[in-house]
Amino acid sequence: MASTDKPDRESIKSEEAPAAHPRRSNYSSVHVALRFLLFAASVTAVVVMVTAKQTEIVPVPGLPISVPLEAKFSDSPAFLYFISALSVAGLYGILTTLAAISTVLKPAYATRFLLHFALLDVLMLGIVASATGAAGGVAYVGLKGNSHVRWGKVCNVYDKFCQHVGSSIAVALFASVLLVLLTMLSVFSIYRKIPK
Repeated sequence: MASTDKPDRESIKSEEAPAAHPRRSNYSSVHVALRFLLFAASVTAVVVMVTAKQTEIVPVPGLPISVPLEAKFSDSPAFLYFISALSVAGLYGILTTLAAISTVLKPAYATRFLLHFALLDVLMLGIVASATGAAGGVAYVGLKGNSHVRWGKVCNVYDKFCQHVGSSIAVALFASVLLVLLTMLSVFSIYRKIPK
C-alpha cells in the first residue's frame, strides 16, 4: 500500500480503543455481597432459634418428685416475633440481592433502586432491631432472672437451649449491623450521583 492510499475501514476499527462501558462502581459489588450476607445471617438466626429446644428433669417445689419439662422457642411470644421478623429479613435479603445484581447488569436503573434500597433498609433495620431487642430482653431474664419479681433464671437448667437462643440473637445483631452498613452505603452511593 502506498503512502498516499487511505487506510481501509477494517484497520481503523482494529486500531480504535474498545467502546467504553458504563463505569461500574465497586459499591455495586459491595451491595450485592452485603445483601447476600444479610440473607445468610437472617436464615442462620432463624434456623438456630427454631432448633432451640431442650427437655430436662426438674424437681417440683414442695413435692418429692421430678417431672420432665421442655423449653422451646415457641413458648415465648418474643421469640415468635423474632422468628417472624428474621424470616421477613431473609426474604428481603434474597430479593434485594437479586435486585442489586440486576442494577450491576443494568446500571441505568441504579439510582432509582438505591433510593428504594435506602428506604426499605431503614424499615427492615427497625423491624430486625426491635425483634432482636425483644428476644434479647427475654433471653437476659432467662440468663440472670429477676429477683424483684421472683423470676428465677432458667439457663442454669436449660443450658443448650440458652446457648441456641444467645447464638441466634448474636447473629441477628450481625444482621442489624449489616442493615446499618447497607443504609449508609445506599445513601452514600446516591450522594455520589448528585451532579457537582
